[in-house]
Amino acid sequence: TMRLKHKWTSEKREVNLSAVSEFVLVGLSDAPEIRLLLFVLFLLIYLATIAGNITLLIALSIDSHLHSPMYFFLGNLSLLDLLCPTITMPKMLGTLLLEHKEISFSGCLFQHFSLIAVVGTEIFLLAVMAYDRYVAVCHPLRYLSIMSTKLCAQLALGTWATGLLNSLLHTSLVFTLSFCGPNKIQQYYCDLPPVLALSCSSTHSRELVILVVAGVLGSSACMVTVVSYICILLEILARRSSGIWPKAFSTCGCHLAIVCLFYGTTIFTYVRPSFTYSLHWDRVVSMLYGMLTPLLNPIIYSLRNKEVKCALKRVIRRCWMHILGQEFWELVLRHT
Repeated sequence: TMRLKHKWTSEKREVNLSAVSEFVLVGLSDAPEIRLLLFVLFLLIYLATIAGNITLLIALSIDSHLHSPMYFFLGNLSLLDLLCPTITMPKMLGTLLLEHKEISFSGCLFQHFSLIAVVGTEIFLLAVMAYDRYVAVCHPLRYLSIMSTKLCAQLALGTWATGLLNSLLHTSLVFTLSFCGPNKIQQYYCDLPPVLALSCSSTHSRELVILVVAGVLGSSACMVTVVSYICILLEILARRSSGIWPKAFSTCGCHLAIVCLFYGTTIFTYVRPSFTYSLHWDRVVSMLYGMLTPLLNPIIYSLRNKEVKCALKRVIRRCWMHILGQEFWELVLRHT
């Protein structure tokens, strides 16, 4: 009897696992006129984000003046900011324009894994970038010896590996659950809390593991970042140079604001029980770290930096020279 019961339970679990073959993304709005407006708005945001981060990546890779540890990490950040909206926004734009809300089980799994990997990697990378700035400001004479090429490569690989492993754990815990009932995801992409809410099996133990892992990793990265910036500000105050204070506070303030926005929104989303999920607020919060920060990062980290601005001007000049031809520019210079 026990064997038959165990066999029946196993068969039922297999049926439950395969009962939902696709999910339906609820999206942002059902009103046609609002959908079109949202499509145009988010398309412009997406294109601006892609253009900004690609331009920055090209400048960082081409210009030899920017081949330093700080810009190496900035290049990794731009790559992540390129990937993050690309994982979710094309599907969202398709839903707004074509009303194609369905996503396959495997497609949802892949989207979830990719997004958690990118977001997790960025959390750790921001901590590494804060530590890099701490060494540059507080130990300038030993900066190049501490932040060696080998250490930079190890830190970058470590952030990507940790992000991927963290995502693998989260995805395996969520998508091995049984999904046998409703399949409407109350979000415009496959996010962890609304997917967990659809499971017809108990999620308490898995949620606890996710909360502990996300809480420990997220709070550790956040602490390293905040402590690094506090040390930077204390070092600046200790130098007693009035001319450097406004610029330093302005730069550090902008960096810290965008970092706190990213950490705050991601921790709010993933380090809490799924029953506290709010349809309205969680959509807004997910847009802040999924759309706004990838758009703002190139502006905050590059346009406020004189070296990057000069590099961008050189890249743009080269592009125009390539497009219009050397003869055109020689003619312009001859007449000016």
